[in-house]
Amino acid sequence: MISLPEPSHESSFSMEEALLKRRSTREYSGDPLTLDEISQILWSAQGITHEKRLRTAPSAGGFYPLELYLVVGDVEGLEAGVYHYMPIENNLLKTVDGDQRSDIADAALGQDWVEKAAINIVITAIYERTTGKYGDRGVRYVHIEVGHAAQNICLQATALNLGVVTVGAFHDEKVVQILNLNPEEKPLYIIPIGKIS
Repeated sequence: MISLPEPSHESSFSMEEALLKRRSTREYSGDPLTLDEISQILWSAQGITHEKRLRTAPSAGGFYPLELYLVVGDVEGLEAGVYHYMPIENNLLKTVDGDQRSDIADAALGQDWVEKAAINIVITAIYERTTGKYGDRGVRYVHIEVGHAAQNICLQATALNLGVVTVGAFHDEKVVQILNLNPEEKPLYIIPIGKIS
């Protein structure tokens, strides 16, 4: 397990400014990200905000079906590989060794910004956590929730002056294989992030 720095809960960058400046960015400088930036971004998507383990993004019934994976290529103090974010502990658990960015880019129909980003966040869902209570309607709730988490990532990256873009075009089965996911986990989003060039 790799303990992440404590995320900040205050900033001089306003929500209004983040909304105004948020853009899809597909070109990156190649400079590494820091563990502080990683911690802040992951916390924005699924971080704990309450003693009852409530999170930054709303979840139907509080079932939290989303899982976050960090595909690391260039982060100071962090080896290349795939890491599973553990929000309750604010830790990373390494699940795959080596730089997987080119494989993820290949799975994403050759979108080269996926390979050139310092990291990619892959958001997956375990639908049964939500559909167990809500039936088929739970699928819609999961899709709503992934939108909340992705927007949080985009706004937090903007506030950190990082480039970010969301990617929905990819071969699910290839992403599952690269990340070595459990069969019940379905990839929903790839989000490349890097320093702005």
